[in-house]
Amino acid sequence: MSIERYRSGEKLSRIVTHGGLVYLCGQVANDYEGDLEEQTRQVLARIDDHLAEADTDKTKMLHVMIHIKDISQAARMNKIWGDWLGDAPRPARTCVQAELAQPNCWVEMTVVAAK
Repeated sequence: MSIERYRSGEKLSRIVTHGGLVYLCGQVANDYEGDLEEQTRQVLARIDDHLAEADTDKTKMLHVMIHIKDISQAARMNKIWGDWLGDAPRPARTCVQAELAQPNCWVEMTVVAAK
């Protein structure tokens, strides 16, 4: 089975496929000036784009790891998450509070999906 890497840079590949699976690196917002809801929307849009690039979509997500700056704000993020998923199957999911690399970053999501 071959390994394919997309959008590779000095530190990482944004998308890696192998054996019918798609791995996305941690996705963060493009603009850290937005609030938690805006950053969550941006992250989910990036996930949609990257999954499409790898010929899959959110209905095939298997696991999502969510890092949130302040776990007491998870309900706000979950509202956007639920609206985005709509009727799509729910993946296995982990949500933890974490100090993120950028001080104004509210949320980061890492995805594993099937092709």
